[in-house]
Amino acid sequence: MPTCTQCLLPEQEGKLRDIANRILQPGKGILDADEGSATIGSRFKKIGVENNEENRRHYRQLLFTADASKYISGVILFHETFYQLADDGVRLVDHLKRKGIVPGIKVDKGIVPLAGTPNECTTQGLDGLAERCAQYHNDGAQFAKWRCVLKIGVSTPSYQAMIENSNVLARYASICQQTPMDSTENLDRVPKRGPATSTPKVHASNLVFLTES
Repeated sequence: MPTCTQCLLPEQEGKLRDIANRILQPGKGILDADEGSATIGSRFKKIGVENNEENRRHYRQLLFTADASKYISGVILFHETFYQLADDGVRLVDHLKRKGIVPGIKVDKGIVPLAGTPNECTTQGLDGLAERCAQYHNDGAQFAKWRCVLKIGVSTPSYQAMIENSNVLARYASICQQTPMDSTENLDRVPKRGPATSTPKVHASNLVFLTES
């Protein structure tokens, strides 16, 4: 009977555990600052600010150069933000790292319809994820975010949607950890009662390393 071995080395597990511990510091939280250009544009419009790259850079600089390390342990960034510089020529990512804040990056490619379901969805972006994670990790990212959505209704979420999204989350987490980057998951609108499929169980079947909380 074939055996399945854990795919991470002890030193890799140690790095992931260290990242998780730095993010989960008591009294601190993660700042979700991965808004896309369209989302920021809607906010700028309300205050009469033009939505261009330079104004978005100034907005993010205002957030990331302030000393928020007393309350923030990690920040999730958008791709554009990840490579922007502050006025002093230092990358915004490096400003965060100097304050002891762990930089993260959104790596999914958005929500798409899930065929064969009542208007439910899945998340795309597994193709090329390993290469994207490797590049982001080399450029300073230490954890990643992936968003899935479950539709809550009388007959939803369907079993197919739960299985699909659980598997997508598990594959994403497994790929990220090979980098190694820790993985944070955003499963929107999860029902209070446990679904028929267990995400931790699916994670285990994909050899995802789960740290103790």
